[in-house]
Amino acid sequence: MNTLMENPAKSVSEIIQKTIDKAMNYTEYRSLVHELAATNANSGAIQTDALINYTQLNDKRMKRWDKTLKISEAHKNQITRLKTKTTWLVLTESWCGDASPSLPVMNKLAELNPNIDLKIVLRDENLDLMNLFLTNGAQSIPKLIALDSKTHEVKGEWGPRPSIPTKMVIDYKAEHSKLTAEFKEDLQVWYNKDKGQNILNNLVSLLTLK
Repeated sequence: MNTLMENPAKSVSEIIQKTIDKAMNYTEYRSLVHELAATNANSGAIQTDALINYTQLNDKRMKRWDKTLKISEAHKNQITRLKTKTTWLVLTESWCGDASPSLPVMNKLAELNPNIDLKIVLRDENLDLMNLFLTNGAQSIPKLIALDSKTHEVKGEWGPRPSIPTKMVIDYKAEHSKLTAEFKEDLQVWYNKDKGQNILNNLVSLLTLK
């Protein structure tokens, strides 16, 4: 019997509530990634040298982003005007390269307004939720799900990348069929040059400002 098909609204709500109940805040997530990096491990059941290396890189990158990210007064004014209590529920993993610039931006915005509640969970431990928010059929992360904090109604979603890198990836795949290690390095260079502004613009647009 397919419960999701019979009562999808109830099932989605139950999955969301179950996930929120075990979610981490940003400080807890950063501590987890730092501990994994320090002990030569990565999140998820599959442990590989490559995923461990990405986890260690991400720990360093997020530390840098936490310290250097700047938010303009215009963005601050937009965020502080938000009156609706909103939950940002984010699926990610320690090794996810696109998460390292994105999650610090999410956290900085959430710090500006107590009405934004940032919750983080690991994708591979929450596939029932992940499979409700696929990107072109794939379990792509990070994936941010914007919810009404009281009703858990889904207001929008974002991820796995901001708009400009999304186009970069689409164009590169069209020409080369898959992403290479060199392209992924170039993508991180782009993130560093952009300084989080494309992510900021996307996330501010996602919010319903009143």
